[in-house]
Amino acid sequence: MRVVIAGGHGKVARLLQTDLAGRGDTPVGLIRNPDHAPALRATGAQARVCDLEHADVAQVAAHLADADAVVFAAGAGPGSGAARKDTVDRAAAVLLADAAEQAGVRRYLLVSSMGVDDAPPAGTDEVFAAYLRAKKAAEDDLTARDLDWTVLRPGRLTDDPPTGRVTLAPRVDAGAVTRTDVARVLAALLHRPGSVGAVLELVGGNTPIADAVAAVGRP
Repeated sequence: MRVVIAGGHGKVARLLQTDLAGRGDTPVGLIRNPDHAPALRATGAQARVCDLEHADVAQVAAHLADADAVVFAAGAGPGSGAARKDTVDRAAAVLLADAAEQAGVRRYLLVSSMGVDDAPPAGTDEVFAAYLRAKKAAEDDLTARDLDWTVLRPGRLTDDPPTGRVTLAPRVDAGAVTRTDVARVLAALLHRPGSVGAVLELVGGNTPIADAVAAVGRP
């Protein structure tokens, strides 16, 4: 499976690329900074320079040629303001979906966030509130399309060692999850047709990842 990953230099993306390469898949990471290419190649991924804040649909679609799936794992990142939450976390995700449609790539995994369905509590930092609004807008755009989409909403991300055990369901209690476990769930979902059309929340838990993902889409 050839998988193109937007935000290819991000922590989750690099872990996903390592996992996919280990499975025998072909990960391709889209990066804004060409200096990041060696880090992607070290994971077993191919690197393609494509700035999703400035590229057009045709330019992005050209990078999706022969892809079997796309994953949106990009984010404006810490230190960015509310404006970039919109241009990256929303607009770039929409652009990738437009490009996927143009390139004929049906499978699309969107990395979102828990908490997007609820209005931010009073006193919430405006930048974080903008992030949640951008993620929800990206979800709303994707789920209205005729694509084979899956939305994954992780809880609070940590760099702790992976446990290999999670709680994965349409609704789960708030909690944390390791970035490595998120990447492993994404890789498993790519190979799970039953997850098409699902919006799933993810935190650490007691169920082995393979079992948690295998249960997705069961009646």
